[in-house]
Amino acid sequence: MKNFLMVVLLASLFTTAQAKFVVGQVNMQKIVTSITQGKNVRNVIKKQFDKMQAEIKGEENKIKALQEKFQKQSAVMSAKAKQTKGQELQRKIMELQQKTMAYQKKIQQLEQEKMAPILKRLKEVIDTVSKSAGVDLTIEGGAAPIIYAKNTKDISSKVISAYNKKFK
Repeated sequence: MKNFLMVVLLASLFTTAQAKFVVGQVNMQKIVTSITQGKNVRNVIKKQFDKMQAEIKGEENKIKALQEKFQKQSAVMSAKAKQTKGQELQRKIMELQQKTMAYQKKIQQLEQEKMAPILKRLKEVIDTVSKSAGVDLTIEGGAAPIIYAKNTKDISSKVISAYNKKFK
């Protein structure tokens, strides 16, 4: 909301001064998924995710097998044995849920760690491309979508090209 108000304020200031005000727009999601380094990071993260997911899937299958075995044997088990086996199954399910959450957190941390330097370099490239494109203000299209502006330029494709050229 602050970004939008800033755009409106700046636009009104430039409009009253009779100057041509050009708003640049970038689609960060498109840029990050299109640049070569972004693709490489996504591949690294996907490999790590697939490895973790395979491990989780294997443990899920083991738990399902234990549940099926428990259901088949429960008719001949004593109440105490049923309770013990039931608690053991619950503990394994909770451990798997905790492991899944820990893996999700690990993937998020990995993504942040790998993307931080790219985003820093991307800021420099966006500044350079914005200046060369004659843009007065550049905003991220997803964060503060422009409803209307007399002069707008989407410079996303130029940013992708410039980034890939500068950072191979």
